[in-house]
Amino acid sequence: MAVWQVDFFRRPVRDESGETLWELLACDRTSNFRFQAWCPQSQANSDWIAAQLPQASPSLPHCLQVFRPESLSLIEAAGNKLGVAVEATRRVEPLKRWLLKRAEDYRQLPGYTAEVYDPLAVPRPAPVPVPEELWGDRWRFASIPAGDLENVASRPMRFRSLPELLHPVTLGVASTQSVPGVIIDGGRRSMQLAQWLDSVNPVAVNYIPGAPDGLILEAGLSDRWVLATFEDSEVQTAARTYHQRQQQAKGLHFLMVRPDESGMTQTGVWLLRPA
Repeated sequence: MAVWQVDFFRRPVRDESGETLWELLACDRTSNFRFQAWCPQSQANSDWIAAQLPQASPSLPHCLQVFRPESLSLIEAAGNKLGVAVEATRRVEPLKRWLLKRAEDYRQLPGYTAEVYDPLAVPRPAPVPVPEELWGDRWRFASIPAGDLENVASRPMRFRSLPELLHPVTLGVASTQSVPGVIIDGGRRSMQLAQWLDSVNPVAVNYIPGAPDGLILEAGLSDRWVLATFEDSEVQTAARTYHQRQQQAKGLHFLMVRPDESGMTQTGVWLLRPA
């Protein structure tokens, strides 16, 4: 399936009349295909995007991937006009690498404004607690050898997200490497919790030391949820081990929801990595 990763946003560049310029970038997942076009801010709308994308290639892709919340609605509207699906996802590494390179290129342009500019910055709202009515009975840290992840994922379960780009082989993670994770025993709420998690599109579960320490679920394009907080010293030690194993596994980790601690059945599993 042909997929383009797309960004449309203002840049630290002005045209000759002093108007801020927006830039449309599109690339495929190999970066062999790239398209770039400038747009005056006064014309920055979905109609302009819909007029530009067909000029990029004789054939449009099946899907446009977008990571920036501020441009999602514009690109969705353009996609509707063109009959192209739009996917909101943080996992657009080729596009992000290109944006970092473009940030250097802008410095050479005559209209460069020299303003503070982070090409990958998106709004980060304060984390909010997971709805109390969804929370399960208990949770714990765990780890699984990378080579066993496929066996775990093959078990019958209602929800699963195991994208190929996060498979240990794809990331170059050794089969013997311990992949850390968080397991939630949801009890009677396991199905409801897993359904909610699937709807918010989990990206990563990060350990944040503080007072108290906590686990923050990164989800969607910019959502943040407080998954758990703790002050117990043993749990804090386990959290630090979890974080260290994440780093050793190139950021790879998992989130699992199951009815109980028997290990006989799982409700959902998500393979995760910060993006």
